Order: sequence, then C-alpha cells, then structure tokens
Amino acid sequence: MNCRKQMRKDLALFASKMAERGENFNAQEYKKILDEWSVVTKDLESMQAKRNKISKSIGLMKKNKEDVTELMQSMQDVNQQISKSSDLANGLKNKLEKVEVNLPNIAHHSVPDGLDEKSNVVISKHGEVVEFDFDVFDHVDLGESLNGMDFDVSRNMSGARFCFYMGKIAKLHRVLANWMLDLHVEKHGYLEANTPFLVNKKSLFNSGQLPKFENDLFMYDGLGLIPTAEVSLVNYAADKIFSPQELPLKLVAHTPCFRKEAGSYGKDTRGIIRMHQFEKVELVQIVLAENSYDALEEICNQSQSVLQKLDLPYQVVALAKGDLGFCAAKTYDLEVWLPSQNCYREIASISNCEGFQARRMKSRVKFADKSIENVHTLNGSGLAISRTLVAILENYQNKDGSITMPEILRPMLGFDKINPVE
Repeated sequence: MNCRKQMRKDLALFASKMAERGENFNAQEYKKILDEWSVVTKDLESMQAKRNKISKSIGLMKKNKEDVTELMQSMQDVNQQISKSSDLANGLKNKLEKVEVNLPNIAHHSVPDGLDEKSNVVISKHGEVVEFDFDVFDHVDLGESLNGMDFDVSRNMSGARFCFYMGKIAKLHRVLANWMLDLHVEKHGYLEANTPFLVNKKSLFNSGQLPKFENDLFMYDGLGLIPTAEVSLVNYAADKIFSPQELPLKLVAHTPCFRKEAGSYGKDTRGIIRMHQFEKVELVQIVLAENSYDALEEICNQSQSVLQKLDLPYQVVALAKGDLGFCAAKTYDLEVWLPSQNCYREIASISNCEGFQARRMKSRVKFADKSIENVHTLNGSGLAISRTLVAILENYQNKDGSITMPEILRPMLGFDKINPVE
C-alpha cells in the first residue's frame, strides 16, 4: 500500500502520480469521505472522554452512597451514541481502505512517462540475432516433431493453456530449472527456498495479489495457488523486524505458477507462451531502503547472465509508468528474440516495489538508534522456464528440424542435440 500519511498530506500530488500510471483516482470523493471520517472520529473521541468522566463520577457517588440513577441513564445514552458513531466511523474507514488497497504503487522519478507499452524504452540490446537460411518453425511445430510436446493429451486432461512435455524436451525443462537454481545460489549468493504452493488470503494481500487480481487466481477453500513464487518468498519477511545486519536477504525458488490469465483471451493461444500452469525460477531480495535501487540493477544483471550463458539474443526494456505492475515503482523487462515471431518477447520482469509490499505485510528494520523503517522488496524472474525453452528451441533450430543444445547445458543433459522422430 502507498504511505497513507503521505497520500493524505497532499491528495492533489498523489492524484497526479496516479494519473501518470493511468489510474483514475477521485481525490475529491476520497477527501469527502476522509473529512467525514475525521469529524466522526473526533466526535467519537469526545463521547468516549465523556463516558470516562461519567464513569468516574458514578464510582465516586457510589462510594459516598449517593443516588446514581440519573448518571446511569446518561451513561446508557452515551454508550448508544458511541455505538452508532463507532459503526459509522468503521463504515467510513472501510470505504477509505477499499479505495487505498486498489491503488498501485507510485512510480519512481526515473521511470519513462507514458500510459502503455508503446512508451517503454529499450535500454540495450545483447547478442546476435541468427539469420537463418531456411524457413523457421515455431516452438509448437518443433516440439511436436521432436515428440516432446503433446497439446492434445494436455487438452483432453486439463483443457487449453497446458502442455504435456516428454522425452528430451522434458529433461531440458528439468535441467534448465536445476541449472538456474544452482547458478543463482552458487554464483549470485541466494539462499534456496522450497515454498508452499498454496497460500492464504493474507499472504496474497501482502504481496499485492488481493484484492486487485482476485479474478486471475485459482482459489480453493480459502487458499490460493501461487501465481509466482514472489508471493511466498516475500511473505517470509511478513510481520518481522530485522536488524540491518540481517539484510539483504536474498531468496530463490523454483516453483510451478498458476494463473487464470483473465483478460488475455485470444492472446498467445498457440503453444506455451501464456499458460495456466508454468514453472519459474524466482529471485527476491529484502533490503534496506537506501540500497534498493542498487539491488534492482544487481537482479537485472543476474537475470541477464542466464540469457548470456545460454547465448540467446535479448534486449533490456524500462517499462513506462502506465505499464508497470501493481506493486512496482520501477521495472525492467528482459525480452528474448523469437525467430518465428520476428520480435522480442518478455522472458523476465525485474521490479523494485520499494516499501509498498512491506507496508502491507508489516516488514520492518530496526536500527541501533531505535528508529524503525519499512524494508524494500524486489523480485525478478531468473528465468521463466517455459519461455526459456521456447527461445532455445527456436534460436537453436537446424534445417533438418533438429535442435542443437546450448553448450553450457550439454554436460547436464547428456546429449548435444535433439533430433526429429523418424
């Protein structure tokens, strides 16, 4: 959540920050409710003070064996007024909070202006795009010809947006996940975590999934399947007070991810670009506020190193204010080249959420001088397994339909190439 005190201090400025993100925040309506809540709250405090005064008088009169009938009636009247005012104050508070919890984070000043992806800025390009001397196939045709992907089987058992992996492609999928985990643990200093895949509503709220993205979640019996390991990893810090020496906390996990993909009808319906179930290696850092933008660059470089080691062409993109995720103050996307689409497609997203999630989950740091402040949380893909698989199949394809394996993976795979089924 945004800082409520700062938000209410200058509503006009806050409204302009929301407008930059394409958010329609009605500051006048919010202020009207806020002013009414303030009046009711002051009246409630006044009545509670009056009740305390009456209570003391009753105690004194009883001690002196005086008649307290009239005061008892006054106490009853005040209690009824307090009950009504309390209900009114709570109702107004709920209205304020309903607005607040649906407002996104404020964008960092360095984020490009613009309300959609058309305003995103390409920061850099890396690697050489392969010029094929034959007609390229997409990952679906390649996967099926290699007997490594069966969409009919998955459709029959689960419906659309699922994939049944087999054989060497299934092994490639597994090896990618293990290799990425080892890279981030052994080279980048992350602590490996094995987290729950089902989390409660409080954890989903803490990480910014609820209430904004309720329609995109698979919920059952009060629990939700995680749409990303970010949810469970950031909640490791929930309700904790860290010392500065305990930070940064760097966590990595390989998990399945589950998304309804609400609102994405007609988008990427072919293949494994956008699925209901996929796997991802996720990076999360919990850091001191003063270090969070250095950490953002660090995570971005760590995610890039995966693509560099796989020798896949990609570009780094700074998202515009209107294209930022709900919790993010600043985001870099890594986009990998897909020959079949003749364009770059997102394979990783790296975000600094600053104190937005920390305020929701009450995650703080306490300094030697007893001062306390919110930690900052960051997350990044390191990488999405299925999209990495797509990029390898398409960029490493050969004229005969075979797929050469990236050199760095060959010792773990035990083979150099996947050949078409005869």
